[in-house]
Amino acid sequence: MSTGRTADGAVVTVVDLAQPVHPGVPTSPNHPGYRHSLLRRHGDAVRVDGTSGANDLLVMGTHTATHLDALAHISHDGLLHGRVSAAQAQAGGRFLDHGVHTVDPIVTTGYLLDVPAVLGVDRLAPGHAVTVAELSQALGDRRPAPGAGLLVRTGWAQLWDAPAAFLDHDGGVPGPDEEGVAWLASHRPCVVGSDTTAFEHIPGGAGHARLPGHRILLVENGIPILEMLDLEQLARAGTKAFTLVAAPLRLVGATGSPLRPIAILH
Repeated sequence: MSTGRTADGAVVTVVDLAQPVHPGVPTSPNHPGYRHSLLRRHGDAVRVDGTSGANDLLVMGTHTATHLDALAHISHDGLLHGRVSAAQAQAGGRFLDHGVHTVDPIVTTGYLLDVPAVLGVDRLAPGHAVTVAELSQALGDRRPAPGAGLLVRTGWAQLWDAPAAFLDHDGGVPGPDEEGVAWLASHRPCVVGSDTTAFEHIPGGAGHARLPGHRILLVENGIPILEMLDLEQLARAGTKAFTLVAAPLRLVGATGSPLRPIAILH
């Protein structure tokens, strides 16, 4: 966390919600990982004034580390959100309809739904299906207006440096079940997010064979998804409402984008 001041002198706290990115990060089996190469090193070429420059080559999937799923990411029965033909939309190798470049920068009121806190645990168990009742209890008496951001904490960010445990194919990954995702969508948020690999509940041994929550959010309701957030500092801050800022890269036609979202606490 860091602090800053607004133009009128008010002190604000900024919480970084992005995970650090390096070649060892957990990577979904459906997506490429991350590679970083120092392409030009200091001393490879030295200018006449004695200065030298270095630069890098990055290779990564658009759904690697903390990222946003755009509406083009998921189709159902051949259709994207708004009954757009997926086959036609992807012609030419990029999605001009529903690509991540169509997602505006997000500045909205965010709400943390801290499920482990309401259940009295530090982290949800592998494969825990978060129910409507648990989400409702985590939201409490707050009433998000349409267009808010709803972030679901499972505690899974604690496992970021243990990729096998974070992905946990055998045990599964916690997240909202199908009814829980529909309940979140009913609040008409502009974005939802969580600290896991795929936002929704992944049963043990099932992998990503079935993702009903993605269908509900992206295809049926047109709600982008933030995944692999770090919500631990935000939970420790003790505030459940904040200003959420998240801006995906303007990657024309891409299905998602890495990003570095922040929460501003007033």
